[in-house]
Amino acid sequence: MPKNDKIYILFVTIINMNENQDKTENRNVYKSQSSNNISMHPGDPQGSPDDCLPCFVFIDDGFLAKLSKYFGNGKYLRFDRVLFSNNLAKKENLKCGRIFYYLAPPFQSDKPSNEERIRKDRHDNFVRSLRDKGAIVREGRCQKIKISENNFKYCQKAVDSLIIIDLMSIPIDYPNIRKIILIASDSDFVPAVEKLKQRGIEIILYTYYVKKRNTGLSRSNYLLKAVSRYSKITKQDFDDAPLT
Repeated sequence: MPKNDKIYILFVTIINMNENQDKTENRNVYKSQSSNNISMHPGDPQGSPDDCLPCFVFIDDGFLAKLSKYFGNGKYLRFDRVLFSNNLAKKENLKCGRIFYYLAPPFQSDKPSNEERIRKDRHDNFVRSLRDKGAIVREGRCQKIKISENNFKYCQKAVDSLIIIDLMSIPIDYPNIRKIILIASDSDFVPAVEKLKQRGIEIILYTYYVKKRNTGLSRSNYLLKAVSRYSKITKQDFDDAPLT
């Protein structure tokens, strides 16, 4: 074969090899594509939805009951707490894995009156129904404070402490949980929230606040600034969780 023909064949072979290499490299280059999934994680080219991930819901019953009474114009709304929690998780494109519910039983005298016993029975039935649906219920205690001769004030005790203890236990007991929905309004939770955020856990606050006095629904800027993000609970959220 003439020398010039050999050089030509070698030249064509080199060109073909370069073209094949370029094609192979192009297959490995990520090209961004438009995505309508607003819940995708940064750096996730597939746009995997958050609803593949479980979240936990923490509920302060004292706050939620107060809000229920506010929306009910002085009467407590009847609604399904478990469905309520699942609906809020869906709003965040998440799946509700577990519900932690915190409350205090009604006050009982050393010799309970008939009215006190009735309230306690209703409370026990309520707690039992929550546990039957898979919720984890933590109970504090109720303190009776005398204001005047015939006027008493009843306050929940140790409930916030129980919430904080369970929040701080999440990274140890449930290391796969990266998102928590907190239904509350108390600024006492701020240190725990900030610590969890340092551990890469996102805290989503669902709360409510008004400017009216004597509602007990004040705004805690301290808590709002501490959480990852927050939303206000609406009356519709209660209506969407009917008790059957």
